[in-house]
Amino acid sequence: MKDLKIRFSGLPAGKHQYRFEIGDWFFESFEYGEIRQGKVNTEVELDKQENMLLLNFTMEGYLRVICDRCGEEFDFPVSGTESLIVKFGDKKEKDADEIIMITKDEYEIDISHFLYEFISLMLPYRKVHGEDENGNSLCDPEVTSKIDEQKKDSEADPRWDALKKLKDNK
Repeated sequence: MKDLKIRFSGLPAGKHQYRFEIGDWFFESFEYGEIRQGKVNTEVELDKQENMLLLNFTMEGYLRVICDRCGEEFDFPVSGTESLIVKFGDKKEKDADEIIMITKDEYEIDISHFLYEFISLMLPYRKVHGEDENGNSLCDPEVTSKIDEQKKDSEADPRWDALKKLKDNK
């Protein structure tokens, strides 16, 4: 993770570019994280100013996830941008989600935790396979057919029809 520390001490004021290739090694280092595999190319623009650092992250790649519908692993494409403001102060603290404060005597910033949070937030709550060019699901057909059978069985239950009538009468 030492590669994900940006040394800003000694840099002149202005914008500086950094590139990182985030891979399996990165995700595996977060012991309790949901993401275990993936590849995310990240560009970081650091704008060094007198009393703060402005960091802009641009991320694009894929994450290996488990489909919530069929249970099969697949590569989920992700992309996004995030910003982080680092202010210099007397003590370390976090003002808001995108604003942190570090002491004036620090000379580098570790962006690994922020990157993991940003990448995690790119995943939707429900992760399912996409569709092919014909609009057919890319989920495991065997599993989806069993799900469809289950739906048909539950739709045939007359108790649901009675409850639907009660709902429609309201």
